[in-house]
Formats: sequence, C-alpha cells, structure tokens
Amino acid sequence: MKNTSVGVAPLSVLHALGRAISLDRQGSVRGLAEHWGCLKYTLALDGSQQKDMSLSEEGRSTQHQHKNVQARELGVGFGVAAVEHLLRERYPEHRVSIIPADLVLRAGWPKTRLWYRPRFFAEVWRPGERAVVLPVVCKGHHGRRSSSYPQLASASAHVEAVHIGPWNRTPALVLSTELSMKGPIVVHALAADGDGGVLPAQEEELNSASRDVSRYPKIIKPAQGASPEEGLSGFHVLPRHAGWFRTVLARTDVAGLVAFTGDGSVTAPYLTNQQGRRYYTQQSHAAVSSVRNIEETVLGTPCVGTEHVFRLSGDRVEAFSGLAEDLFDILKQGKVDKYRREVDARYARLPKAQWDRSWGGAVSVRPDGSVLAIRRLKAQCCW
Repeated sequence: MKNTSVGVAPLSVLHALGRAISLDRQGSVRGLAEHWGCLKYTLALDGSQQKDMSLSEEGRSTQHQHKNVQARELGVGFGVAAVEHLLRERYPEHRVSIIPADLVLRAGWPKTRLWYRPRFFAEVWRPGERAVVLPVVCKGHHGRRSSSYPQLASASAHVEAVHIGPWNRTPALVLSTELSMKGPIVVHALAADGDGGVLPAQEEELNSASRDVSRYPKIIKPAQGASPEEGLSGFHVLPRHAGWFRTVLARTDVAGLVAFTGDGSVTAPYLTNQQGRRYYTQQSHAAVSSVRNIEETVLGTPCVGTEHVFRLSGDRVEAFSGLAEDLFDILKQGKVDKYRREVDARYARLPKAQWDRSWGGAVSVRPDGSVLAIRRLKAQCCW
C-alpha cells in the first residue's frame, strides 16, 4: 500500500477504541474495566502540534507489562481508525461498522480450541443493499518498523481462519501500529483482495432476534481435479448461512453501541445466549457498572448515556459516553433497519472531534451516532 497521512484527533482514536471494546466483558466492574478502558490513554497521545501524532512523554514512560497492554490496546484504536479510513476510500458511499469477531462467531460455532480467528469484522453497508464483510486483525508494538513484519505475518493466519462465501476469496485487512518512542505513530496495513465476503441485504430481518446455531468449525476446500473435497480447520460462512450471518453481525454491532451508553437491559436482546446475553440481564449498579442514567446536550444534540468522574493529573475530570437520544429510542424499540436508515441519512461518514463551548469540553462524534465527551470539573468549595 502507498504511504499516506490520515487526519484523526487523539480523542477520536480513544473513541474508536472505546467502541471496539464495549462488549469485551473484562470483569464485573465493567464501567471501569471495559467501558472506560480507553480513558487511561487520555494523556498518552500528543496531537497538540501541527505535526504527525506521537506518544506523549506520559505515553513513552509506560513500563513493564503495562507497555504491552498499551501497545495492544492502542493498536486496536489506531487500527480501527485506519480500517475505517481505508474502506471509506474504497467504498465512498457506504458505512463501515467494526464488530468483535469472537462474539459473532460464538453464535454459530461452539467454543473450540481453534485459537486462530480475526479480532474484528468490518461490515461495509448501505441501507437496502448487500454488505461486504472483511476479517480484520489489529496489533501494535513499541519497536522499530521491522517489528511490524512478524505481527502482520501472524495476523494473516488469523484472518485466514474465516471464509465468507466461496473458499479463499474473502477480502481481509491486517494492521500493525508502530508506537515509536522517538518518531510519529505509524500504522502498517496489508490488504488481501477478493470478491467474497458478500452478504444479502435482507434489511427487514435485522429486526428479528438472532438465533444460536451449532456448526462444526470447518472450512470447505472444494475438490480440484482428482483431489477430493477437503475440510480445513476454521470458520466457513457458506452461502446458505449468509442471511443468518448478516443478522448476527448487524445486531452485535448495535449491541456494542447500546452497551457504550451503559444500558445492559437494551443490550441484552441484541445478543444470543451463546454470545452472553445473560451477562447484560444481571442487575447493575452505578458503583460497579456503567448505567444509562445521564442526559446531556452535546454539540446541540440531546444524548443519553453514562458518565464517570476521575482524577487526571490532579484535576477532577468528567467523561460522558452515549448516543443521540432519538437513535437510542429507535434501538430500544428493536428497529435496527430504521436506525441504519437514520444514521445513513443524517450523520457524516467521517468522525469528528471538536470543542463544545456549551458543554465545556472536548467532544468526539462517530458516524454511528455515538458520542465521547470529556471536560474538567470546576473546583467546589465546601465551607
């Protein structure tokens, strides 16, 4: 691929990471562990100058196992931002959704010892049209450019574990983010082209509850000449399963979006039992979980979501994550098709980050209608 610069704000990268991990189920204290996992990197990125983004002094000082975690998680944030940019260029009139692949695969295949699988699926879609789905792997490291080569090589084995449609024709993307200690942050990407990965429109079926199935993890390699048909280890979405797979993808996507607001009760119906629906039906409390109990007007748009207050370099900081209120109401009614039509008609295809004077802080808005906002709280006297 050619070298290119992509304009993206640090807050947009953190927002991309937050959305990507909103269904990761990292523990009972999910309000801090998974939903707000992106916020620990608030001071790690330096985008204040008119130059390429780099790690800040704070980001470069990370040590020991935290350094590996930082590389892995920021690799996801920058990787997702790069995937969206690349696919928007290739499909300029379409939307791009990033969906956790492991969660999607759980709905169709029982737990297995097959460790090779992509980290995400990128669904490229427009309302009423067929979708294109690409397996994606995003990695990261703090080494030199050469450290990206083995990461890209290992990532290729993971995307190869999923075939959608005909054997060996599924497009894929693998990415490795170089978090340099001296220079700018660089994302290295490789793309595998193919005319597979196509799913039917079937827009009306997106409102129907996803169903669990149990398929054997096997990729069907067709017979060639005297060679018989062969079954390889992996996950194969055959044409007769394409409609089911499209429904699971779309509903898992909006499950992550609603989870980003902190509302487990609305998240649960979009997941199957094998995907962990029960996890989101448990009683939640603001002390240990994300709870949708906040209404904010951000950039003039009424939003609903959840908030956390924490210390950042001695200052009390409030972070709000949520979704436009009217979009949330649509998803609360289970109307995935209507949500997608509304988003496609009203929201820009590019993420944006800017200062909201009325709210008093920085705001990131993604093309899916989700919002991540952060502001410093004023000191209050308690005489």
